[in-house]
Amino acid sequence: MYEAQYLWLFGLVLISGSVTERTTPKINFTTVVGLKTTPAMRSSSASSLGGSLPMVINTWNFTDANFLAWRILNVTQGGLRQTRNAVVEGCTRCEQQQCDRTVGYGGSPDELGETTLDAMIMDGSSMDVGAVAGLRGIKDAIRVARHVLEHTKHSMLVGDLASQFAQAMGFRSESLATPESKAMWMEWTAANCQPNFWRNVHPDPSISCGPYKPKATPLTRWKEDRARTEYSIGHLNHDTIGMIAIDAANNIHAGTSSNGARHKIPGRVGDSPIPGAGAYADNEVGAAVATGDGDIMMRFLPTLLAVEAMRAGKKPAEAAEVGIRRISKHYKDFSGAVIAVDRLGQYGAACYGMTEFPFVVSNPSKTDIPSRQESVKCITGKEAVNVV
Repeated sequence: MYEAQYLWLFGLVLISGSVTERTTPKINFTTVVGLKTTPAMRSSSASSLGGSLPMVINTWNFTDANFLAWRILNVTQGGLRQTRNAVVEGCTRCEQQQCDRTVGYGGSPDELGETTLDAMIMDGSSMDVGAVAGLRGIKDAIRVARHVLEHTKHSMLVGDLASQFAQAMGFRSESLATPESKAMWMEWTAANCQPNFWRNVHPDPSISCGPYKPKATPLTRWKEDRARTEYSIGHLNHDTIGMIAIDAANNIHAGTSSNGARHKIPGRVGDSPIPGAGAYADNEVGAAVATGDGDIMMRFLPTLLAVEAMRAGKKPAEAAEVGIRRISKHYKDFSGAVIAVDRLGQYGAACYGMTEFPFVVSNPSKTDIPSRQESVKCITGKEAVNVV
């Protein structure tokens, strides 16, 4: 199958049809990815850190994904020609582990109980993008996105036809449902389908399930904000792993993978597979990835804003704030985060609607702990008044 093409990346060799692990130095995994953050590692969104290459950074505390990407990046000296492999396989690890049930199969069922996947990979040297959205029955979302990038002249394929493309490329079709996702859906329907993403319809979506029909009364902003409050986006419902890898020659790849918002309306696509929303990369400047309330974030293209802010001279942490502050000006109950990295490996993050946002970074700046979890304190509602 397709996965066999990548076994070499993980230090595996095929011998007589069986898989054998090569003898490699044992790494104390608890010291690499199990450490607690210290006050010095809790960076403010006003200061940028780092500046060492090669490097891998990703959203949330998805340490296993980062550790694998870092291992792949170090297959060659300086990570040369490995950034795409690192991002794709790092995100794939999260898909396989079903990170927080918000990435990969078996999580975030839609209103019909089905899990669908969104993913993207962007090449900062060519500006080429490969993406899939609403992918059904295929577990390897970001690997399929890579095939869109490498084997087509398109940027995105969606839905059933994206699944047909994946099968033609050698991917196996299988159910994305699990007992856990089925139970999640049944609990939601038993609670009168609360919360949900409908508005301005009848019957009243705040107290009943559909099917719904349009309602003639226009919706007020107050009602929209109330609906957002009832449907919380945050830990365990934050949708996305976003990852950036940069090699010693400043080549950059950025990617995302997500199973979307829990109990979404079937057919919904969030920000993850949208260039400039979920992720953006440009070798001349740097890259950015985003996570959070995708329906809102995609309206502002925060990762594109971050990269363009760095192009204009802002430091990564300041650049990450640009989109966050602009969004919070219009949506006070929004929740999300942006990580920005310049081409030299300096990085920063900004967030809103949470107390603190964790992320994982690997680079040579600390040889004793190359892979470590860091965090940033989030912008408060009062601070967000100063819109960039």
